[in-house]
Amino acid sequence: MPKTMTLNVRLSGPLGDFVAENVGESGLYENVSEYVRDLIRKDKERADQAQFARLQAELSAAFAVADDQFETLTASDIISRNRG
Repeated sequence: MPKTMTLNVRLSGPLGDFVAENVGESGLYENVSEYVRDLIRKDKERADQAQFARLQAELSAAFAVADDQFETLTASDIISRNRG
């Protein structure tokens, strides 16, 4: 089970005002915790999508190489290469 984390954040000025506008009766969120959890989920999703896009780009580049440019490697070859 994941560990629960408690965060204390002090916001003032425009940032505090912005959060206040998004929380409570006039905002989209009931409380600040709900708002922060949603921001973190969206940021995690953005990071996951960026990581997937990098992987997709690497795979696209690899599949674009002509077949005659591939070389056969054994597991031992790869392990040795990664140790050096």
